[in-house]
Amino acid sequence: MDRLIYTAMTGAKGTMDQQAAVAHNLANATSTGFRTEMHKLRAVEVQTEALRSRAFVVDASVATDFTAGPLQFTGRQYDVAVEGKGWLSVQMPDGSEAYTRDGSLEVSANGVLQTRSGLPLIGEGGPITLPPDAEISIGADGTISAKEAGQNVINVVDRLKLVNPPESELVRGDDGLFRTRDGAAQPADEAVKVAGGYLEGSNVNVVEQMVTMISLGRQFEMQTRMLQSAEENDRAATQVLSVR
Repeated sequence: MDRLIYTAMTGAKGTMDQQAAVAHNLANATSTGFRTEMHKLRAVEVQTEALRSRAFVVDASVATDFTAGPLQFTGRQYDVAVEGKGWLSVQMPDGSEAYTRDGSLEVSANGVLQTRSGLPLIGEGGPITLPPDAEISIGADGTISAKEAGQNVINVVDRLKLVNPPESELVRGDDGLFRTRDGAAQPADEAVKVAGGYLEGSNVNVVEQMVTMISLGRQFEMQTRMLQSAEENDRAATQVLSVR
């Protein structure tokens, strides 16, 4: 009886957490560079000195689908998409590094190349500063070139820091950015390539997520029925014992 109650109770809670993750994925189906979040549940026996009859359902793993999303041409000079494996490096307010695939960039009032949320992109020597009123282009290796207005001279301004840490070492933060498990800054990877004038779409499969949501809804219904069955069994057992 205990195993039934605790498995159904914690399973229902885990299913609700999975539903929240699916809803989050669907909400980001059109977010630039978003990566699908995945959850898996499993039953774990509760270690007690009493009878070992209770089990909890726990969220065994929170994983990320690192499959690349589709590239979309925008033609905008500050847009950039990572092709294949790799990440753009951004600087956090505390000076640490974080990684993103969202290449929808803009220039601050001070000329700093940054994300839409205001985090500066990291170059070869720190945050990247662009000259004012210049035509910007981004090469496949992340090199940023600027052409001054009224001039035919093209100058190399900086180069995006592109990294490619092992995916198993990456964890997603509450802000949606990825970091390594130990928080250490990763070295630049010459093999990572980007496409200027493009953005990478989300890799969320909307149809698959909708099917998952329906399946989770049925699982939650089944788990609540298990709790109802446990209550009915307990009531029947009580009546039998009271008669005796």
